[in-house]
Amino acid sequence: MNLRPTHGLGALAVGATVLATAFEYAHVWRRGHAPPPVPGNVLEGGRIAARETVAVAVEGYRSGSARENTLLNLLMSFSATFGAARATTYAIRHLGTIGPLGHMKLGERHIHHLVPGIVIALVTGTAGIISADEAVERWLAIPFGAGAALTLDEAALLIELEDVYWSERGLVSVQVTLAAMALLAGGELTRRVLARGEKRVLPSRSGTVSPA
Repeated sequence: MNLRPTHGLGALAVGATVLATAFEYAHVWRRGHAPPPVPGNVLEGGRIAARETVAVAVEGYRSGSARENTLLNLLMSFSATFGAARATTYAIRHLGTIGPLGHMKLGERHIHHLVPGIVIALVTGTAGIISADEAVERWLAIPFGAGAALTLDEAALLIELEDVYWSERGLVSVQVTLAAMALLAGGELTRRVLARGEKRVLPSRSGTVSPA
């Protein structure tokens, strides 16, 4: 069985996240108030750059529209849950039960993780439809994204009506496409959040900080 597509996607996701974080950190260090990374002030400069990087992300998120933040929460939750589900299932398959993590059973029947995923998505989706508060919808998007990821991670089982999770049909299926789409969309939204935060936190080219 060829697991390279799944391993490749996981490595790509982790690598892209680390690279994007490092790039933003370096960018903030260069444009922000941190002193240049020269001997004697590297630690102090790094601390200031790290604090400003967090401030950029927080301010960019806070100043975003409710719809944009809701979508960002959903996509990030979807991507993180998808990766966690794949990694956990892989570990259980090769190592057996890991602490509280193991095969979920009801009597003698194995319960696939798409079942709690469907329940979570239905409950939070219904709550989101009923709610008229955009602030609540923003946070409901997190469990909804998690539920959707748990469900779609086993989409091949629903399509094939048999357990093909670790087969070729299960691996090279809609999961990889959906995960890639979520990562790309989440990355673009994150870029917009950080760009907006930079305008509010970091000094402009003229040396002044944009008003909040």
